[in-house]
Amino acid sequence: MPHDGSCYNSWNPRNALPPPCPIPKKPVIEQQKQEPEIPYLTRIQVLGAMGATAIILLIVAKLSLYFGNFSLLSWNFNEKDLLLGVGLGFVITALSGLTYRLWTPYRKSADFYLEVILKPLALPDLIWLGLLPGLSEELLFRGVMLPALGLDHLAVIVSSLCFGVLHLSGSQQWPYVVWATIVGIILGYSALLSGNLLVPIAAHIMTNLISSYMWKIWQLSKTKK
Repeated sequence: MPHDGSCYNSWNPRNALPPPCPIPKKPVIEQQKQEPEIPYLTRIQVLGAMGATAIILLIVAKLSLYFGNFSLLSWNFNEKDLLLGVGLGFVITALSGLTYRLWTPYRKSADFYLEVILKPLALPDLIWLGLLPGLSEELLFRGVMLPALGLDHLAVIVSSLCFGVLHLSGSQQWPYVVWATIVGIILGYSALLSGNLLVPIAAHIMTNLISSYMWKIWQLSKTKK
């Protein structure tokens, strides 16, 4: 290693070995914890995953109804319950926006989740994002699990916890799971109190459509600046 010889100024040639040169200390750089890289997917991969998940949930729901000793929660199309579900969707979206602003861990978790799912999609794809999960997830978690577990408070809690776990995409995404569980409780009680699966289905579809459209428009506005 090159040196300026200053460490040998006090060396006596009679000594067998020269004194060791001090090793220069390297500056300690504090490493910041980096966020995990977002696993970007293609549009086809996201749409394919949504379709496959919807099919799997529908199959599970059908098998549960076939082998279980219970009936699907009634599904009656009427204007009153449809409007109730749509209105509930707006309420859930507003609560989600408020939680997004006030709870930082949820904001980071939601940004990660939405970045993975929504960024590759085009605006027309958001229709499928509303319909596929809204129909398949409500059929299983509210239409099948609620009557299977007894149509009571415990049934709402258990089905909502399962609904929340479905949205787990990583160990750091627990805030999103917590929020999804809360939404599941709201949707569960809407089904329990109305007795009509149409209410949570309409609410779920509207929540997905509104929140995904608003996020997508927000992202597009950022790229234009």
